[in-house]
Amino acid sequence: MQALKMARILARSPTQTADARLEALLTWAPVAFTHWTPVAGDASRRRYFRLHGDGQRWIVMDAPPPESPQRFAAVAGLLGRAGVLVPQILAQDFERGFLLLEDFGDRTCLQALDAESADGLYGAALATLLRLQTRLDPKTAALPAYDRDLLRRELEIFPDWLLKRWLDLPLDTALWERTCEALVESALQQPRVVVHRDYHSRNLMVLDEGGLGVLDFQDAVVGPVTYDAVSLLRDCYVAWPPERVALWAEDYRRRLGRAGLVVDAPTWQSWFDRMGIQRHLKAAGIFARLWLRDGKPGYLKDIPRTLRYVAAACQGDAALAPLGDFVSATVLPQVEARL
Repeated sequence: MQALKMARILARSPTQTADARLEALLTWAPVAFTHWTPVAGDASRRRYFRLHGDGQRWIVMDAPPPESPQRFAAVAGLLGRAGVLVPQILAQDFERGFLLLEDFGDRTCLQALDAESADGLYGAALATLLRLQTRLDPKTAALPAYDRDLLRRELEIFPDWLLKRWLDLPLDTALWERTCEALVESALQQPRVVVHRDYHSRNLMVLDEGGLGVLDFQDAVVGPVTYDAVSLLRDCYVAWPPERVALWAEDYRRRLGRAGLVVDAPTWQSWFDRMGIQRHLKAAGIFARLWLRDGKPGYLKDIPRTLRYVAAACQGDAALAPLGDFVSATVLPQVEARL
């Protein structure tokens, strides 16, 4: 029976495959499907495939080591209890790294965004984020801490992968140490909440039945309150006029205040800007690493936008202005010359 099922799977596949893990995943899938199609994945080693059968659709995830489907399931349960829409897990084989998931469709928030829809979509995204940050107790969430060591390790991705390995650019050590200290201290000063850690327009799905579904949450941590807000509003994949972003960010600060987490506007703005610099330095480094280590060039085009965020946020911050000058005068021209 197993051999017959495998023959049928290969016969109805869109392409011939010699992928042993994919064959095992499709053989395991505990639903009656007639054909399958690949689904665009994220920047990890996880892979996703859509199963089609009798008017129904499902998603299967292949999460090979070191990915952790157990972590995915645990965080899904945590977020679901807070009222966040996450895919239901329909079946799992944790030992092999296989999950069968509810299908949220293909329409990302990024695809739905335009000048007219932005206020409504960002309003919904911020409402979802508010539930995540105010309905979950960071002390009992059983998530890793976004601590000094992790913040610093993430920052080092930028000089290691983007400057050294991709651009072969030197970096002033003293300038970098001052930058890292300022960014890490700002992050550690902030109230601690549950942090999705990749909360942006590609990971928010516009659902047919209404609302926004949330994906790619398995790396959640307990960390700074501004992290997810800046991920969303200064998205590496889409940019909006600064004045519009400022209105959305202030709206979220006020929502937090009404929920009991009061932060004055100047402090919020400083935290927001510095958190964005930390995140965008990390993201730019990761985009370079995805190309150099993993052979994924698709993220290279997003590096200039990401670095422009860094340069702009550094302009009004005396401690970080030298980094902004270095990025705008040296790094960005080198990046654009490579693309």
